[in-house]
Amino acid sequence: MSGEDRRTVGAGRLALGLLFLAGCTSVAQVTTWSDEACRQKVRDQLQSILTEEGEPGDVANRLAVNTTVVLATGSLGPRPFGVSSPSGADYSFFVQRKGEGCLLRLFGRQRGFTRYSNNLTYISTRSLDGCACAE
Repeated sequence: MSGEDRRTVGAGRLALGLLFLAGCTSVAQVTTWSDEACRQKVRDQLQSILTEEGEPGDVANRLAVNTTVVLATGSLGPRPFGVSSPSGADYSFFVQRKGEGCLLRLFGRQRGFTRYSNNLTYISTRSLDGCACAE
């Protein structure tokens, strides 16, 4: 086994150990899609994260609107969801129930052959104030 392979295996074991110590994060789903204020909050927070990731404002807005419509009309259950941009970037999100509130978490992105994910501290997090969610 090469030195790089040993480092990769070691990093994987470290990540697994940290995940075990930190506990598992449960994925939730928004349950208040009928509330316009909640839908607007999800749109705004998605757009905010996408803009932070370098998407142009008009593209981030269109992606946030389309994603919110799909999430609000589908009965997908609690699961991560993806957003694909015309820029070639793919983003991975999930909703987490935190106490009585909900958090929108960006945990992965891929552009071309470059993939980055962080499911311990996350890439970006936004509060979904005014929304309720359930696991």
